[in-house]
Amino acid sequence: MSFVHLHLHTQYSLLDGANKIKELIPRVKAAGMPACAITDHGNMFGAVQFAHAAKDHGVKPIVGCEMYVAPQSRFEKAGRIDDYEAGGNYHLILLAMTARGTGTSVASSAPASRRGSTTSRASTRSSSAS
Repeated sequence: MSFVHLHLHTQYSLLDGANKIKELIPRVKAAGMPACAITDHGNMFGAVQFAHAAKDHGVKPIVGCEMYVAPQSRFEKAGRIDDYEAGGNYHLILLAMTARGTGTSVASSAPASRRGSTTSRASTRSSSAS
């Protein structure tokens, strides 16, 4: 039985990811994983690089994104108080099954990253601590 990573952050998950795609994919291949997903926080900036690198190494790329879901309105910045580890956010992992799904995910994440609606846990903690 093989293992496939379905929730993985890269250097494009600002303040939360340390995996560099160029170094990640050879490690995935060496570990015997037939596929791997990329689920960066609120953006899909690394999706093309990831897909090309994975295909070059014979690994099936699964493109996705970790999105934030506003409990009320995206304009309400109060966040969650019931779970400190969540950093005030509700997270939802989206994994694309087709090129159309990838396009839909890109269309959903692009406006959020332009509007600053993709606050990471680290910045949420530091702003709430002040």
